[in-house]
Amino acid sequence: MEKMQNGPLTGSYVRDVRVCVYDGKMHPVDSNDIAFKIAGLQAFRQAFYEATPQLLEPLYEVEVLCPDEMVGAVMGDLQTRIAVVEGMEGVGQFQKIIAKVPLAQMHQYSSSLRGLTQGRARFSMKFHSYTPVAYEIQKKLVEAHSKHEATVE
Repeated sequence: MEKMQNGPLTGSYVRDVRVCVYDGKMHPVDSNDIAFKIAGLQAFRQAFYEATPQLLEPLYEVEVLCPDEMVGAVMGDLQTRIAVVEGMEGVGQFQKIIAKVPLAQMHQYSSSLRGLTQGRARFSMKFHSYTPVAYEIQKKLVEAHSKHEATVE
């Protein structure tokens, strides 16, 4: 459980894991709490890497309400943020764009949207689910974490 709080891949929380211990032996000379803890950490780490773990990132449902004439600019900006546009609907003289966007891509979205629409659009977002991170991004994150761990030790 301790190693799951600070996972071996990127140091982030590990979830959706089930561990079963089938057997163990205690020897009065060599066995103590620390020895069992170290053995458990090493076993978890080895099994974790063999299971080909996948990083997950939070995916948010974003609703953008913008004037009709600015829909193209807003859609273009959402696409640069790896958004999956799920639909649009008219609301008076405005369009409501509904999309799913990774949280990491929403950094400074408020400022960007304000600049694109001269402050005439607004948005809301709520958590939707977790989704796997792209392989290239996961590889970069794992390498960065490995370098950081090497400098700390």
